[in-house]
Amino acid sequence: MILNIKPSEISGETKAPPSKSMGHRLLICAGLAEGKSEIGNILFSEDILATLDCLETMGAKISAGDDSVNLVGTLPKTAVRSIYKCRESGSTLRFFMPLAMLSETESLFQGYGRLMERPMEIYESIALEKGIAYIKNDDGITVGGVLTSGNFKVPANVSSQFISGLLFALSLCDGDSEIELVGDIESRSYIHMTIYAMSLFAVDIQWKNETTLFIRGNQHYKSRCLSVEGDYSNAAFLDAFNFIGGDVTVSGLDENSLQGDKIYKEYFALLRQGTPTLDIKNCPDLAPILMTLAAANNGCKLINTGRLRIKESDRGVVMAKELSKFGADIDVYDNEIVVNKAELYRPKDDLYCHNDHRVVMSLAVIASKYGGRLVGAEAVKKSFPDFFSKVKALGLEFDSDDDK
Repeated sequence: MILNIKPSEISGETKAPPSKSMGHRLLICAGLAEGKSEIGNILFSEDILATLDCLETMGAKISAGDDSVNLVGTLPKTAVRSIYKCRESGSTLRFFMPLAMLSETESLFQGYGRLMERPMEIYESIALEKGIAYIKNDDGITVGGVLTSGNFKVPANVSSQFISGLLFALSLCDGDSEIELVGDIESRSYIHMTIYAMSLFAVDIQWKNETTLFIRGNQHYKSRCLSVEGDYSNAAFLDAFNFIGGDVTVSGLDENSLQGDKIYKEYFALLRQGTPTLDIKNCPDLAPILMTLAAANNGCKLINTGRLRIKESDRGVVMAKELSKFGADIDVYDNEIVVNKAELYRPKDDLYCHNDHRVVMSLAVIASKYGGRLVGAEAVKKSFPDFFSKVKALGLEFDSDDDK
């Protein structure tokens, strides 16, 4: 999809979309629960659809409404070989692999885009230690064997999705387990979100100390009727218009949320005031929009940016390349990014979205001020499929080459 965005006056009120991160977690807990659960305020993005696909593969019974899902849960101990189709969702892949390891039969995990290139060594090491088959080839990743309780040492500077996946599965094992996080913990807020979501379904996880999680075994997820909270991660792209001349009010966000991306409000204010150094260790998904607003304002330095290389695109490099078409001056290093202050202008060249939903939204924000032609804007469906309908209602003017 190619969109020609015109300089526009953006204003009005809009509601934050449902949290994709919490949506994944509540749906998985409901899919593991005894009895029938209902999860409301669901946005059926590609990532959420991947999780629903995998829940059905696991054996859960699912019926979906306009913005809600009814689930009858199951235990992931199937008697036949299962194929988990994860689309491009890293969360889905990493959340479900330990659950599949609870079954004695083989499970094949498949995905497309850059998904199968993303690091999975944590689970490969655990599989080797536990005597579980782990085979990666052109078909995907096949695991076969039974994950048992025990003590696990996991590097703390990897995606928190590995920790969350283990928490879901180990709580169902017969014995108690501990996960020791070795090193400086990244994305701790996402671990807290998982623990909170599990607690809503009567599953208890405790921090034994600052770096060790205690998981009581043989727990049972209890069915619940719950609603997904608003998403700070995607709300950031709506609120960003306020920092390039717009006047947008974003409602539907919980001030007491555990979401790490809640910090975007503080970071956006700092970008307007000066040239700050911002640590994205616990909020890497904010990097594209932070780079965008920094380029449009006073510049900034982002630190702890190394993980951006293994997202849907190499986000630091990609955003530097595309923003340079507006005149931005950005230096990308191994673990930091420097956005220098520069005068921006309308780009002469096409803006490529690199199959990355957060790149799409970031470029749409800056194009609302200067104009621009976005190539590959359909990637937004991964997390926020109605993004362009929302911003059109706020005044964004654009047309599609597909309509001509």
